[in-house]
Amino acid sequence: MIYTVECRYSDSASEGEWNDFYSLHKLPALISVRGFHTSQRFRACGAGCPTYLALHSIDGLEVLQADEYARKGGGNFARWQQHITDWHRNLYGGLDRAPTVEQGDCLLVSRVGPEPIIAMGIAPEPLHAVALDHAPAALWLARLPAGMVPAMESFPRGVHAYAPMTAQLKSVSDAGRSGGERHPDA
Repeated sequence: MIYTVECRYSDSASEGEWNDFYSLHKLPALISVRGFHTSQRFRACGAGCPTYLALHSIDGLEVLQADEYARKGGGNFARWQQHITDWHRNLYGGLDRAPTVEQGDCLLVSRVGPEPIIAMGIAPEPLHAVALDHAPAALWLARLPAGMVPAMESFPRGVHAYAPMTAQLKSVSDAGRSGGERHPDA
């Protein structure tokens, strides 16, 4: 399953410090939680969507309800909480692992269906909400290779591009596995 966390950050004076904490401390802590397989952070390339997106591949909702998650990764934002806005968490079925998005590539996220991404010549992966906020009820993800990234103003309405802020971290058990695999029950 894919666990998504989206938000904006409202204080430019502390945003760099918050990003360092999230990318350098929180993601490694999360990937050490039993049931987390991959974690990667992204920043929006344009307006009209949450600025930050984190994609985590996890076993299921029970991982987020476990004590280990609460101790190692859940929360831990008290210092920055007042500046975190437009915060949403969702758990999606459809993919076993999140796609690996390399530096220079973009992650495309559609909230309006697969057609706009298909029109760009790319096959998106469908996700359906199964827990937490349930909004949006569905997403379509696709990795756009560096050489194919068009100008932001030419993106279809409802499709947003995100650039990776971090490499995709993988748990020890997933180190040799590639991302973006379909779940057999999806």
